[in-house]
Amino acid sequence: MYPGAVITTGYSMNPQRSGYYDRVQHAPSDRKQSDERLKLEIKVAHIRTRETYGTRRLQTELEDNGIIVGRDRLARLRKELRLHCKQKRKFRATTNSDHNLPVTPNLLNQNFTPTAPNQVWVADITYVATREGWLYLAGVKDVYTCEIVGYAMGERMTKELTGKALFMALRSQRPPAGLIHHTDRGSQYCAYDYRVIQEQSGLKTSMSRKGNCYDNAPMESFWGTLKNESLSHYRFKSRDEAISVIREYIEIFYNRHQGKISSDGCLKKEQMVVSAIASTPQIIRWLCLKKEQMVVSAIASTPHISPLFRWPNSVCHFTCHCRQTN
Repeated sequence: MYPGAVITTGYSMNPQRSGYYDRVQHAPSDRKQSDERLKLEIKVAHIRTRETYGTRRLQTELEDNGIIVGRDRLARLRKELRLHCKQKRKFRATTNSDHNLPVTPNLLNQNFTPTAPNQVWVADITYVATREGWLYLAGVKDVYTCEIVGYAMGERMTKELTGKALFMALRSQRPPAGLIHHTDRGSQYCAYDYRVIQEQSGLKTSMSRKGNCYDNAPMESFWGTLKNESLSHYRFKSRDEAISVIREYIEIFYNRHQGKISSDGCLKKEQMVVSAIASTPQIIRWLCLKKEQMVVSAIASTPHISPLFRWPNSVCHFTCHCRQTN
């Protein structure tokens, strides 16, 4: 190297001012950065809800996890992410009302607006295809909570199958006399043995009009949700495999996620609890006096409130709230 030689590196020690401002002007805006963070949360929520929630339900899911976003913005970001709900296939009906068994009048007349749990239950049967043959699923749903309170599965669509589902509901809920139990006119529900169970349990029997699926809309809605969000995306090799998937969906996913706004418009469980407590002066009085144990005791002895606290974490959350007010 010669003395006095100048080494050029190709990099300017004095960058042009225009280049700096160009980079500043083209930096992502706060809104853009916020969108990118939201997209990550939306992807996580989409997977957590098994790719089954639309914009409305996904918005509620995000809010319950402390993320507030407008519906229009959420819809735009979902579109940019190309997120779509799983689609369902069509299924045929299973009701066989061509029999000579006695039927009962329709007590509901499509009035699905009970004011507390264990006032109205609906029941129905559906089927699932497996390589071993059909698997039949009988379910019982509480119209107020939207929870599946009883279900049973088997190889045959019999009165024993529907009876097992009803027994499960009765054992888990222990409803008061006078509960309206609504079904279709299928022979399994008109059978003598099934009617005896209802009479001995103090249930009022109600049945849909012939050929009118809207008379049992809440149960039909659940079947659609089950098949859309789970069953239509499987090809079951065996009945046992289908049973495992159905049981996991009902007990782990569906019943626990009914705290969120569901596709058939059910109230959030938190709203149910607040509404039920607000209508009970005795509990309000103990709350004002900050008597936690008395509040819990009053809840346990109040028929239209105690079932609400059978859900996971309900007692824990309510007790924590009581302590915070002390």
